[in-house]
Amino acid sequence: MITKFRNHLTAIAIAVTAATTATSIVAQDVRIGAMREGTAWYVFAATLEQMIEPKLGANSVEIIARGGGVANPMVVQGGKAEIALSNVATAKWASEGHSAYGGASAPDIRALVGGLNSVYVGAMARKDFTDAMGTTDLAEIIKSGKPFTLLIKPTGSSAVPAAQMILAAYGSSFDKVKADGGDVIQVAQGQIADSIRNGNADIYVDTMIKNHPTITEVNLTADMVYLDVPQDAMDLLAANGLAPGKYGPWFEDQTEANAGANLGTVLIANASLDDDVAYEITKTLCENAEAMGKAHAAWSFFKPENAWKPANIGIELHPGAIRYYKEKGWM
Repeated sequence: MITKFRNHLTAIAIAVTAATTATSIVAQDVRIGAMREGTAWYVFAATLEQMIEPKLGANSVEIIARGGGVANPMVVQGGKAEIALSNVATAKWASEGHSAYGGASAPDIRALVGGLNSVYVGAMARKDFTDAMGTTDLAEIIKSGKPFTLLIKPTGSSAVPAAQMILAAYGSSFDKVKADGGDVIQVAQGQIADSIRNGNADIYVDTMIKNHPTITEVNLTADMVYLDVPQDAMDLLAANGLAPGKYGPWFEDQTEANAGANLGTVLIANASLDDDVAYEITKTLCENAEAMGKAHAAWSFFKPENAWKPANIGIELHPGAIRYYKEKGWM
């Protein structure tokens, strides 16, 4: 499987390289902050590596296969990666020192390419749980005070602060859920389906991406019901940088589009990244959008001409990226 995946990326890289120069532009190594292998973000980073390494020099690009939407802005701020994928909302939170970062901030992160794909925070529940509750209204479930077990990924995932905001909109919190006799469990992505299969979780909040392997597995594991993010929660999420919208139907148990809050996806860089390197990465990504879409369906709706827009980046643009967008006449 790994060999097949690498061969697929190599084929894409050959097609890209044939249409671009392979000249090294500057001697600067670039580490790409992504997520673990198998995720859409890892596929993105691996594909981008194949595209830009011929330009930056052999063995000049490295993928950091860990992190996430919340962690990656701080990875770039701390100099542990030169560029990284981030959610638009979390990049904005980090830049502004939002409470989600516990007083820390990332004033030195800059945007390269935004609008890469939509990442909706959504919720689902086991059907036998909603049947027992007599409702699929998430607001009603939270306000009832009846015990339920909430399942989320570990701290570092964008879904964690989003879940906290959903609860807060109705006067609840992780502590109140536990005080009411319920629980909040945080497990690694590989354990999520088992947790639901074993009946250890009632409601599951996560980031919803088309063809997401974990969400797909969860749907094959148990009968699930997709829950709309209710309006008061949506308003609070919107006030914190997420864009209200609808996603799907993308999965077997999702019968119609559901209300969710879009975190967005943006490629960020440290402000110290060389302007020419930032320009070249921005140009390469924007001019090979089709190849990114072929690597993973999550990136197939990226529109390069919108990559610079404030709503799609959340933070200040890097000067190298600005140069490219102005050359194209997009800004």
